[in-house]
Amino acid sequence: MTLAEFVASAIPPVEGRHAAARALLDTIGVMLAGASEPAAASVQQVVAQESSGLQCSVLGTGLRTSATNAALANGTAAHAHDYDDMCFVSLAHPSAPLVAAGLAIAELSGATGRALLEAYVVGFEIEARLGRAMNPRHYQRGWHCTSTLGTIGAAAAASRLLGFDARVIGHALAIAASEASGLKENFGTMVKPLHAGLAARNGVLAALLAQAGMTASGSAIEGPQGLLAAMDSESSALRPFIADLGGRWEILDTGITVKLYPSCAATHPALDALLDLKRRDGFDAADVDRIDIGVDAITPTVLLHEHPSTGLEGKFSMPFCAAAAVVDGHIGLATFAADRLADPIVAGMRERVAMHVDPSLDAGAPPLTQARVQVTLTDGRVLGAVANGARGYPDRPATSDQLAAKFLSCAGVALPETRAREALAALQCIDSAADVRTVIDLCGSGGAT
Repeated sequence: MTLAEFVASAIPPVEGRHAAARALLDTIGVMLAGASEPAAASVQQVVAQESSGLQCSVLGTGLRTSATNAALANGTAAHAHDYDDMCFVSLAHPSAPLVAAGLAIAELSGATGRALLEAYVVGFEIEARLGRAMNPRHYQRGWHCTSTLGTIGAAAAASRLLGFDARVIGHALAIAASEASGLKENFGTMVKPLHAGLAARNGVLAALLAQAGMTASGSAIEGPQGLLAAMDSESSALRPFIADLGGRWEILDTGITVKLYPSCAATHPALDALLDLKRRDGFDAADVDRIDIGVDAITPTVLLHEHPSTGLEGKFSMPFCAAAAVVDGHIGLATFAADRLADPIVAGMRERVAMHVDPSLDAGAPPLTQARVQVTLTDGRVLGAVANGARGYPDRPATSDQLAAKFLSCAGVALPETRAREALAALQCIDSAADVRTVIDLCGSGGAT
């Protein structure tokens, strides 16, 4: 089965739709929270100037724009806080582009909730299979998979919702392969969330161009100058990784990691371990002499900012995140506000945190999932913990109550509480929605234009 044939004809399992529904709920929440962030506001300003058709909603605002621009704006907002979910096979944030692209096309077409969820699942599968073939080499080379692989996944989801046959889908995926880009060097800046928006926009654009008759190479992904070759794939062949498409589902086997901290996923195992030690032993910043955090070899290529100067850089700084966890006892949206970044107690604690590559960690574990934390106290005691994953990971999934609480906290940034609770209730029943636009309407007009 080719990728295009799978997108056109696959019947996702009900458990896959349930996983997609949880991802949709979580992603729309973080999208609403991010709608007022500077990166999202910059995109909104551009799409407002370019609006013509006004068919689609920019969630958390009163703005309506074209499908491609709505995907761009909503995808950027979804990733603005780095609070959206993760997949450790694709090494991407899968839902920001998939949901943003899916919402735009669903709003155009009046799709059912089930159709939207099925489109999400097939897009997720395509992205994860590419991730298995291309990573970790592709990611280590400097490509941001949320943008590169996310573009292909978004094109698959959009094509599925538009009801294309395999021939047209093949062209859409090939067009998307030429659109894929995104550099990790921009981590810690507003361009990182823009990557998610660009992936969503480019996926929608690829589908619409294919619908309009644009054709592309059938070997754009696996050819000698195709996506895998040009973007430094671990494997030169995709076929071994897609042989069981439709028989095995990555969304169930690999799962989706829900973020319970709005910082880079590479910080989460260490934060979990550190917060557990703090709760258990009751120390505070004044009690700490130093904190040593051992990580895998890929983590330092992601956590680039030892001395962050902005909240965005703070999300990619192990010293800052660890310091804030010790000082405040939690990590939330407010952690990355300017006042916390400048707080002298947090800054002083940050200087006592050191991160290093720990060769004793399991080399076979997925990247970014392990940490060894050692806290040396001023009284001479040494506290230690090893983290294998974190809360929210597939083997320690977020509970329904945690998902609901996160959604309401995020949605409350853009929506009145009553509207946020209505949106939560609608999203919890999305699989049975006759028209996704009724759900989008609850999220699209709560903020200022």
